[in-house]
Amino acid sequence: MLSDQEPLVRAAPAVTIARMLRTYVYVDGFNLYYGAVRRTEFKWLDLVKLAYQVLPPGHAVERLRYFTARVLGAGDTDAPTRQREYLKALETLPEVEIHFGTFLAKSIWRPLLNLPIADRTIDATPRVTLPEGEHPVTLPETADQVLPVGRYSKRRPRAYRGRKILGWPVKNAVIAESHTMEEKGTDVNLAVHLLNDAWMDRFDVAAVVSNDTDLVEPIRLVAEERGKEVIAVCPRPSLSAHRLKDVASRVRHIRKRMLQASQFPDCIPGTSIMRPESW
Repeated sequence: MLSDQEPLVRAAPAVTIARMLRTYVYVDGFNLYYGAVRRTEFKWLDLVKLAYQVLPPGHAVERLRYFTARVLGAGDTDAPTRQREYLKALETLPEVEIHFGTFLAKSIWRPLLNLPIADRTIDATPRVTLPEGEHPVTLPETADQVLPVGRYSKRRPRAYRGRKILGWPVKNAVIAESHTMEEKGTDVNLAVHLLNDAWMDRFDVAAVVSNDTDLVEPIRLVAEERGKEVIAVCPRPSLSAHRLKDVASRVRHIRKRMLQASQFPDCIPGTSIMRPESW
């Protein structure tokens, strides 16, 4: 029994402090843009804020690697300027490191799926108006071909497992030379950094923001060979590649509310960096 003079000493309650998971985030910039951002007003995107919106609690984003290429502005002359402002905004975030691939501009011959000039007058001599449909074309040096004349449509071809993809051109369609831009290096750069960081033990968890199935094998290696948790973050709110789901530890989706909650201020504090007016 304690005497009146002996102090009563109580043991401090045990406190369990959960360790924050070291997390590296890998963002395929163009996959994110075309999958989640392009048709929204949320292009002025703070990627670190977005990462915390997407990740479960308990993660500390130590590094965010952003993979992109400098746009050339072939179809939009203001695009390079907007991109430069955005990259400068990202560079204000200490967690962000930007990795550049390249764009390759080239022309390619492809069969026409739809020439959207139905019922429009072609200014030729004599003037011509073609109704919608498939118009036979006979060329001296080739077999008969078909010119598919249609209208502009917002409907996109859909793909189904085990079924033919809707929207294939007819076998004898007229071919045309078209301008195309091909992004080079992003998926390779992302895969190399993901693998290197995993083998250097720089993270506990990796979050890969992409729906590109070219990343299946590096994700599998990191998850199986290194025993790291890899979260596949799909830019689309519902659709995700089945092959990525098969190898990732878990899958998260980017929602519109997450984009809305992850915007930079219109003017980055302490800088002259401003949100582009057209955004």
